[in-house]
Amino acid sequence: MRERLRAMVPSVVPIVLSLVGCFLAVVVLRGWSVAFDAFGAMFAGAFGDWPKFVDQGNAGLVLRPLGEAGNKAAILTLTGLSVAVAFRVGLFNIGAQGQLTVGALAAAVVGAKVDLPAVVHLPLCLLAAAVAGAGWAALPAVLKTTRGVHEVISTIMMNWIAVSLVENWLVVGPLKASASGVNSISGTDQIAASAELPRLFEGGSRLNAGLVLAVLAALVVWAFFGRLTRGFGWRVVGLNPEAARAAGVEVGQVVVQAMLVAGALAGVAGAVLVLGTEQKYPTTLGAPYGFDGIAMALLGQGDALGVLVTSLVFGALRAGGTRLQLFGVHKSFPELIQGFALLLVAARLVWERLARRLLPDREPKHG
Repeated sequence: MRERLRAMVPSVVPIVLSLVGCFLAVVVLRGWSVAFDAFGAMFAGAFGDWPKFVDQGNAGLVLRPLGEAGNKAAILTLTGLSVAVAFRVGLFNIGAQGQLTVGALAAAVVGAKVDLPAVVHLPLCLLAAAVAGAGWAALPAVLKTTRGVHEVISTIMMNWIAVSLVENWLVVGPLKASASGVNSISGTDQIAASAELPRLFEGGSRLNAGLVLAVLAALVVWAFFGRLTRGFGWRVVGLNPEAARAAGVEVGQVVVQAMLVAGALAGVAGAVLVLGTEQKYPTTLGAPYGFDGIAMALLGQGDALGVLVTSLVFGALRAGGTRLQLFGVHKSFPELIQGFALLLVAARLVWERLARRLLPDREPKHG
């Protein structure tokens, strides 16, 4: 138990310190009263306005904010897992944004152009997104194993190719939505109802099954690396490729497989965005969820469950961040909190020493 608590400290302390530090920054700029009101509004927008719910009995006061938080957390979890899976085999997948982009487009096209019952249509959209994301990650993997091209360089290049190809050509050109009368419609065609991710609650909450998919994906990744022999082999590749080769592990094969899985996870994140909230591929995806996945993986220490918890926290803060504007604080303030936390993660050795001081090993008892 103490080992697990100690392992959490390098993730928990940076997040707490970043919240405190950013709160004090608002205090300096706006004063104590505004800081308390602004952060109170942000937390209410993130986790629900529970005092009003108790007073009025309106479930929407809780379900609507939780729905927005859950939807953002689902995408952050999947992109975070994409980066974390690559981490485990010694790779740095910077390409989750491009993989998410092509996955989102694939889900949007299959969702709008294919006519099937929901029981087949929705899984097909998710599969198309996963295949598109994996396919986009395949080239950097092959270049890595055959030519020694560093994945950081190739995946960054693939990001810009994906964004330019999708948003600067396909979405505004061949795949542009059909005009309705004299009105021009941005993005691709609307997906069919049979392709939409089902909502989990009534009462105005937009929380959909994407969060369930993200949680299941996190559990599967955690079980794979922590419970299966094959997952142990992947971890060995990440820790010591030469030792893995000596043990008979096909390192090149593992690298390709890991990148394909990483790309598939990012592609599914794009599908969750399109099938869950956007209902089409918009002119631009806006938030750089693929790059945010890097932060989630680092803050979660590359562990699937750590990524899930971190994504839930920052998904909630992102959802509540828009309310900060009411108090003269920019809505992107949660991103500042995230960036500050990421900066503090660099001091991991300090937090590990702190954890050992706070939670020392118990002295063995002598009879």
